[in-house]
Amino acid sequence: MTDRLTTTAGLPDTVAVPGYDRDAARAGIVHLGTGAFHKAHQAAYTDGAIAASGGDWMITGVSLRSADVADALNPQNGLYTLLVRGPEGVFPRVIGSVREVLVAPRGPEQVIQALARAETRIVSLTITEKGYGLDPRTGGLDREHPAIAADLNDPRRTASALGFIVAGLRLRMMKAYAPFTVMSCDNLPNNGRVLRRLVLEFAEARDPKMVDYIRDRVTFPSTMVDRITPASTEKTFADVERLIGRTDLAAVETEPFTQWIVEDDFVAGRPDWEAAGAVFVTDVAPYEKMKLRMLNGAHSTLAYAGYLAGHSFVRDVMGDADLVAVIERHMAAAAATLDPVPGIDLSDYARDLRARFSNPAIAHQTYQIAMDGTQKLPQRIVEPALVALERGQSLAPFAFSVAAWMRYAVGRRDDGESYALRDPREAEIRAAVEGAGGDGQALATALLALPGLFPARLVEAAGFAAAVSRRLETMLSQGMRAAIAAEAASCGG
Repeated sequence: MTDRLTTTAGLPDTVAVPGYDRDAARAGIVHLGTGAFHKAHQAAYTDGAIAASGGDWMITGVSLRSADVADALNPQNGLYTLLVRGPEGVFPRVIGSVREVLVAPRGPEQVIQALARAETRIVSLTITEKGYGLDPRTGGLDREHPAIAADLNDPRRTASALGFIVAGLRLRMMKAYAPFTVMSCDNLPNNGRVLRRLVLEFAEARDPKMVDYIRDRVTFPSTMVDRITPASTEKTFADVERLIGRTDLAAVETEPFTQWIVEDDFVAGRPDWEAAGAVFVTDVAPYEKMKLRMLNGAHSTLAYAGYLAGHSFVRDVMGDADLVAVIERHMAAAAATLDPVPGIDLSDYARDLRARFSNPAIAHQTYQIAMDGTQKLPQRIVEPALVALERGQSLAPFAFSVAAWMRYAVGRRDDGESYALRDPREAEIRAAVEGAGGDGQALATALLALPGLFPARLVEAAGFAAAVSRRLETMLSQGMRAAIAAEAASCGG
């Protein structure tokens, strides 16, 4: 085994390295949820921003659950390799913007102290949709969410992202420090506004005297983030070792494409992210809807159908002509639900998405994309379906997507092999599946009735429930491949 990556000294000239003095820059950002996507996206932008314009914008990462990221990154002084895989080749870049990673379960007070430091000016989050404690039935705080409930029931405990944000702001207020900006980078519609509402609700329940301080002084810019980042594998680590000559247990891989649209609303300054390619706007919503409906909606559709059709990776799906026809129809249907997006041609965007999905160098697992379906369907499939309903457009593409999710929710392939759903509502889904007893219409009816998932005006729309049920029955009785072929045959009509 080669030496561990702990310094950029002596790396090959073909490796891009941080162009700044890491020791001279202090940490100005605390990031909650330091995982692969953060390392491929926000941390990379911050690395570029510091290199371009300097500033005290190093990142203190926080793992809210597992210690794996901290145990890999900290022995490497926060350094890691970002492996960019594209049709033209594989390019290693060492990222230096992470100072250290804290593990919340090991030391929650240490996390709160990091948030409360005078130097901390931005707190960002990539904790996935389910980490926010958002109740899909009410749009407010889910007080039954395990981490939220535990925090609210025990004033001595802090474990949730919302709990840490409020605790950190409370300590800053006591020290008379300026507040920080709180920035969500997760795939939630209006993520900044949603996060602000949840933080205020949590503060009202946990520490009411914080409400006015947060409402009046803390900003929550919305963002849209986009970069395909598959899970690291042994091949990732082996390729990095071959390319840089060091062992890197924190390496991640990604695609060449990257996009970050940000509302410019920062109460205490920000890095020069635009120097690294970020785009600052007054309203991120059009870009956000475009990405959620066209990219993420297509991703979910191909994940459910593709996984059950035997396609392990997205690139494999794009070699299936029938499934490509279904995905192209879905993108077109999603695009038709959008208002104009400044500076974007939606046909070009769809073409670029197909090229990105087809990237032969990226092994993005359909099973990885398929997890947490109940948290993703509302913004990716249900919301555009409602717009299509209002505009008198076809609901067939969305009915197929919903049916594919329902078939996936059975938890069993056509050959009988079972798999874990990895969904926060798995118990409810399992009960519905067991209650249906293999009957497609009964299963469709039960899953469409899950509280807070499918609005009544969609379920009751003429033909929608029947269209979902009909497709699900085909998937169950004839198999997913036959269902995809039948759907592709209907795409031209």
